[in-house]
Amino acid sequence: MRYLFEDYSLDTDRRELRRGANAVAVEPQVFDLLVHLIRHRDRVVRKDDLLDAVWHRRAISESALFNRINAARCAIGDSGEQQRLIRTLPRRGLRFVGIVQEEHGAEARNPLRPPLAAVDRPSIAVLPFDNLSGDPEQDYFTDGIVEDITSALSRNRAFFVIARNSSFIYKGAPHDSKQVARDLGVRYLLEGSVRKSGDRVRVTGQLIEAESGRHLWADRFDGQLADVFDLQDQIVVRVVGAIAPRLEKAEMDRARRDTTGDVAAYDLYLRGLASWNRWTKEENGRALQLFHAALAKDPDFSTPYGLAASCHHFARANGWASRFDEAEIRALVERAADIGVDDAVALCWAGHVHAYFFKDLDRALLLIDRALELDVNLAVAWQRSGWVRGYAGDSDEAISSLNKAIRLNPLDPRVFLTQSAMAFAHFIAGRDDEAASWAAMALRVKPNWLPALRMTIASNAMRGQAERAKRALTAYLRIDPQVTIAKLCEYYPFRREADRERLIAAARKAGVPE
Repeated sequence: MRYLFEDYSLDTDRRELRRGANAVAVEPQVFDLLVHLIRHRDRVVRKDDLLDAVWHRRAISESALFNRINAARCAIGDSGEQQRLIRTLPRRGLRFVGIVQEEHGAEARNPLRPPLAAVDRPSIAVLPFDNLSGDPEQDYFTDGIVEDITSALSRNRAFFVIARNSSFIYKGAPHDSKQVARDLGVRYLLEGSVRKSGDRVRVTGQLIEAESGRHLWADRFDGQLADVFDLQDQIVVRVVGAIAPRLEKAEMDRARRDTTGDVAAYDLYLRGLASWNRWTKEENGRALQLFHAALAKDPDFSTPYGLAASCHHFARANGWASRFDEAEIRALVERAADIGVDDAVALCWAGHVHAYFFKDLDRALLLIDRALELDVNLAVAWQRSGWVRGYAGDSDEAISSLNKAIRLNPLDPRVFLTQSAMAFAHFIAGRDDEAASWAAMALRVKPNWLPALRMTIASNAMRGQAERAKRALTAYLRIDPQVTIAKLCEYYPFRREADRERLIAAARKAGVPE
């Protein structure tokens, strides 16, 4: 059995608690206490119940029980003051009050994985490199190098490259190469390590044929920090040569990255990327500051323009901010489009943000299509394509794009972004059962994700599931008490008036305030 709540998962078969992709250390008794509270979340659990279930009636002091309850709260990001998930009812007991999804059997073992189709190209996943610097604060540097290598490889159309988010679920955890390859649907794995000391960098890498376990290639690169870009290019070119030695040099060159030559700007960009990937209000704000700092160092570095624009998009989509400087956002989008003509990441984000804030769908699609011409393996570009084609009313192409995003990033910890886009595409197509199903999947991963709640409200109202729509609206109102029908519509730059009218009709059926 696997229980999902907020961004945590508790697996009773593996006796494992995880937050996102990371394992959470928890003592056995604390784990058992959590399991008992979650299993019996429909009622108040008395002290005697806990002593029976966890301690089997062994004597335990009040202070020891108090410490275990505090440890359980701490493990899931709660506290005695907040009592967000574990609530104490004086003189009665405890109750787990979080929203929980249950998964059984094979679904629990691999909840995010769709059936993976075979691909007709060499397929590879770049796994997280080990940070050997002895300083956890340098993780951002190691992760950034891996992300750049992944992006560089993906630009080569001869390869099928798994997106960074799916590969990074294995960070910091022991893994079996064969199982990883089966999970991701690839033949090759690239592993390695980074050691940064002063102004010196050592990058090691090894290419593994997963099924046989054979090491096809291994090498080590030493150099000055100022030459880190050349080291990455060397790794990419040698991996290309190991997999397909007869590739044309021009194809290898497409795997080479064109980025900033300013090391300080690049370091700020990597720090921003680390915050950007943490997906919280505070880290999103920090990412925006760091991307701007990188641009102050190098105004011609295109990628941070697109990612800075995306920070504004996330702030609005998540309800993290209510006021936006549209002149600043427009400047970021225009600069990303102007200087990022060969930067797929900058272009795809510029396209979506342009549609989201300024409702120019034609230009948005031109930018996103250009991104996909540059990098057909960029999962986030297919994801953004799915959203914008949905805004444009082209549900079939939206769903096709989103399916490609899922195939390229099958274990994405932020799969709720794609799932909520799928829900929206099915909703505008009038397929309310499918829309409700995709929205439910997104909420299972991210229970408070507003776009998924919006589609849960709308699709269930339209298919006559009034009680489910009402529950979703109640959850939405807890996050945004000022929600109105007009405010809901502002999130979707519809091209077709019929799509807007359908959302309005659904919101009225669900009881959203006018």
